[in-house]
Amino acid sequence: MGFCSSNFKKIFILYCMKKIHFKVVKLNRVFTNIAIAFILLIVGGFAVFAGVHYTATPASSVVNGAYYSGDKSSNKVSLMINVYWGTEYLDEILDILDEKNVKTTFFIGGTWAVMNESYLKKIDERGHELANHGYHHKDHDKISQEENIKQIKNTHVIVEKLLGKEMNLFAPPSGAYNKTTVNAASSLGYKTIMWTRDTIDWRDKDSELVYDRAVKDACGGDLVLMHPTEHTTKALPKIIDCLQEKGLKVTTVSDTIEGVVN
Repeated sequence: MGFCSSNFKKIFILYCMKKIHFKVVKLNRVFTNIAIAFILLIVGGFAVFAGVHYTATPASSVVNGAYYSGDKSSNKVSLMINVYWGTEYLDEILDILDEKNVKTTFFIGGTWAVMNESYLKKIDERGHELANHGYHHKDHDKISQEENIKQIKNTHVIVEKLLGKEMNLFAPPSGAYNKTTVNAASSLGYKTIMWTRDTIDWRDKDSELVYDRAVKDACGGDLVLMHPTEHTTKALPKIIDCLQEKGLKVTTVSDTIEGVVN
């Protein structure tokens, strides 16, 4: 009996150890899966956030009615400057553009235009193209057709009243748009403009980073998004020099997208 009892105890202990090992392995797998899911969630969330401002260049120049680039067979590129803030850097930016003999496109926010009439006139007097960036910097993919029209039209009316000029290019704030936005813009005679490359200068306050994003692998048809920030102003002469050294002509958005069929 003593021998059988001893064997039974050994068998029972081995059985218990196997059960415990199985549960530990299973538990480790659960924790591993949770960890992987958590990492993917973080990475995915960052991609969604970053995707609003830094998207891959589409193969086609026009996607869902919006222009992401101009004529890729040309040597034309545009520096599209969105203006809702950064007024204190505009004088220097305009001087740099004059020194480099470059004309480009400024997308104007309506509320900014109301408070900065003198700067609006300076941009126009220097021979740059004026375009529409909405009135209140809203996400246009989250508002109605009526509100889309209102936001675009109000800015149009202000610029027309102050300068006697009409605009026909609209850049959705934050790049947020949908079919309703494109249709609303089109009903007012506007083309919806996105970008080929984003300097993300609103987030990364690094002139070298802004420079790299603006010029790396630059080619004809590129629409380069930027804002009047201190670090962009610092990088601007170098950006223009590099693009011109590549044989590219820095010009307005209208000139760059000319000939592209929507």
